[in-house]
Amino acid sequence: MSKKTWQFISVLLDVFFINVSIVLAFVIRFQGIIPEFNFQAYTNLAVFITIIQIAALFIYDIYLPERTEGAASIFGSVVKAATLGTLATVTLTFFVGFFSYPRSVFLISWLLLIVFLTGWRLVSAKILLIDWPTQRILVVGTGELSKQVIKELKARKKWGYEIVGIVSSKLKPTIAIDGVPVVGLASDLIDIIQKQQADRVIVTTPIKQRELLEELPRTHSAGVKIEIVPDLYEIFIGTVDHNLLSDIPLIELTKEPVPGWESLTKSLIDRIGAVLLLIITTPLLLSVAILVKLTSSGPVIFKQKRVGRREKVYYQYKFRTMIANAEAKTGPILAIEDDKRITRIGNHLRRFRLDELPQLVNILEGHMSFVGPRPERPFFVDQFKEEIPGYVERFRIKPGLTGLAQVNGSYATTAANKLKYDLIYIYHQSFFLDLKILFNTVKVVLTAQGSR
Repeated sequence: MSKKTWQFISVLLDVFFINVSIVLAFVIRFQGIIPEFNFQAYTNLAVFITIIQIAALFIYDIYLPERTEGAASIFGSVVKAATLGTLATVTLTFFVGFFSYPRSVFLISWLLLIVFLTGWRLVSAKILLIDWPTQRILVVGTGELSKQVIKELKARKKWGYEIVGIVSSKLKPTIAIDGVPVVGLASDLIDIIQKQQADRVIVTTPIKQRELLEELPRTHSAGVKIEIVPDLYEIFIGTVDHNLLSDIPLIELTKEPVPGWESLTKSLIDRIGAVLLLIITTPLLLSVAILVKLTSSGPVIFKQKRVGRREKVYYQYKFRTMIANAEAKTGPILAIEDDKRITRIGNHLRRFRLDELPQLVNILEGHMSFVGPRPERPFFVDQFKEEIPGYVERFRIKPGLTGLAQVNGSYATTAANKLKYDLIYIYHQSFFLDLKILFNTVKVVLTAQGSR
């Protein structure tokens, strides 16, 4: 049985036992004859109660076996989760006015929850053979912290942890540490990852030795999980989401920027917003199209290949702001200050960002979002990936119609500076940050700020 299958079955069993516990609590409380009036208070809220209890179990990491080792740990987590879930359920019934829900049932069901949710886990641990996926781990560093990490990983070998080697930051590394071989130097980390077929890297070196981290994002597309043991400086400079290896904090550099449900919600909002804006701006779109057609020869809509999320190529649409075949003689070049290829009307469209409006269609197609890194052309992406460390990170989310770089820079802002804005957004994105960027975008459009 795989880890994901085990987690799915665990949730289903918990849903079953949560409701069995409550029903049995009613049976015990009313000695087998349950008044419909009282029981209806439960059936009306059964879905919400189940969701609350499952959420409480998630909060206390009951679905992460690495966090619940042994009967005592499982029991402790279940007690905390059942207590939190029960208190939340009591609060829910109070606010919805379901006073017919007997308070004694809460206490009885709390006890039954602890028994059932702990019991089935302890029984399954003896019966089921779970095949945890192997994690081939490289540890970067040879100091005391590295030894602590190695010790904790060895203690958790049953979860599939396999230390394939240690990477040294010293020019003359030792041969092995605690029986784990030193397989090379940090300067060759990328090659070592490929040679050892590692899928997880834990960096324990001090911050001054972490220049190697600039190259690590290149491994993200290959599915390599990268974590660091943070120094105090890294904790002080910003909010940190962390994992734990026993009592050792780990910051994951390669985790998805936002949870899946947030990404789906954002996509839904994007598409609804794109439909509404296309309807509202139809007169403006038609007016701009006519102006472009009347003032210069060539197509009204300019489409061009761009690189989107996970480096997938798609066609981006814009109102044409340059002369037709602007790159026929020069080949692909980036926009510059006072670009002579830009038409008279094109200058005004760029100034107020009106040339971007056709990208609402790209949002409807699912290739773009309202807010995100600006998409770039394949020719320049290949170039920037070689020249700018960490550039590949910007492809972890959908590109945007607007973004942090666009409201703070101009068309001619360097790719390196744009990347800094993009990474700030990617690792700190939220609904409120999106609103702030959209508000500032309106300000930029109305004042023509940052267009030169």
